[in-house]
Amino acid sequence: MAQGVPGTPRVLRAMNDRAALDLLLEHGPLSRTRIGALTGLSKPTASQVLARLEEAGLVRATGTSTGRPGPGARLYALEPGAAYAAGLDVTAARIRAAVADVTGAVVGTYELPAASEGAAEGAVARVTRALDGAVEAAGLSRADVRRLVIGTPGAFDPSTGRLRYASHLPGWHSPTLLRELAQALPMPVEYDNDVNLVAVAEQRTGAARGQGDFVLLWSAEGLGAALVLGGRLHRGFTGGAGEVGFLPVPGTELVRGVAQENGGGFQRLAGAQTLPALARELGVREVPEGPYPEVAAVLLARSAEADTGPYRALREVYGTRLATGLASLVALLDPALVVLAGGAITTGGEPLRARVAAELAELAVARPRLVLGSVTDDPVLSGALECALAATRDEVFDTSR
Repeated sequence: MAQGVPGTPRVLRAMNDRAALDLLLEHGPLSRTRIGALTGLSKPTASQVLARLEEAGLVRATGTSTGRPGPGARLYALEPGAAYAAGLDVTAARIRAAVADVTGAVVGTYELPAASEGAAEGAVARVTRALDGAVEAAGLSRADVRRLVIGTPGAFDPSTGRLRYASHLPGWHSPTLLRELAQALPMPVEYDNDVNLVAVAEQRTGAARGQGDFVLLWSAEGLGAALVLGGRLHRGFTGGAGEVGFLPVPGTELVRGVAQENGGGFQRLAGAQTLPALARELGVREVPEGPYPEVAAVLLARSAEADTGPYRALREVYGTRLATGLASLVALLDPALVVLAGGAITTGGEPLRARVAAELAELAVARPRLVLGSVTDDPVLSGALECALAATRDEVFDTSR
């Protein structure tokens, strides 16, 4: 069969179908008349579009409109079960998995804690267990999931297939890991850096929505950045663009052998692990115990409420440290927007954001707008789902095939 070419009836029908599907995705249930008005299609053509999409199992009638004189118009919505996609957020402490239907609604989640000490379970087995847990929670099977996106610290080098910049992630450094995962799973699998996926979430639904150029600085288990240029993530030659924890910065000794250290100057200056010692140095008496990101979040939340004393000093010193590293990124990239994200930053709230902005204004010539990230509910997993759903929709919404 000959392939469609631009301008043929087949391609034009597919374009109309996609326009209607995108409107239903954006607005929710719509009537035929409303779809026609938003697309510029005539009523007969809009009716044909909806009939095709309903027959294809992509839309369904959901009721009638109310609130106006006369009989209500039939409303149409996306068929949620037309397709499913999944995302995984992988850290050394756990794997979180989620499955979403084609509308973006999450229908199943699962969290797999870190393997017990001495356990022999490898990365492939843990990924499949986490995915199966979310799939089962959704009442589905693996075969129902069309695409999986996995977010990890670091990045897989495209030339070697090895995970780099994340030596703290056990079991993920085999050169054959990606091939083994592809063999174990029935759906296409994609991988991305965790901070890149946070930027996707912020760009699609959060503080960077509609922004084509921005920098996202993330602080949780480590310091990282995502660089979005011209609307696209800049990943670099080895996937390491944005690994700013390795950045040499004033205020720390020059770190050599950063691969062995799994961190560099900026990480030592402003990583979450610096907050407990810094707080004690500045006179904070009650420093909680626990994982560094959680302790940092507690300390910064307290600092956000302080007008004087050691907590205010903590906010000011830490804000200066963050701005020190950011100044290099701003000088090089001149972004329109900087998003501060991750629990080891956002719990500092507006007081910490204002401090970083004031210091950055002194350290950099450019004046980007500085905002706090607004996707706070597992943004890595949210970004993974956004990527998986975008590719899945491109596939199932293409009615030209």
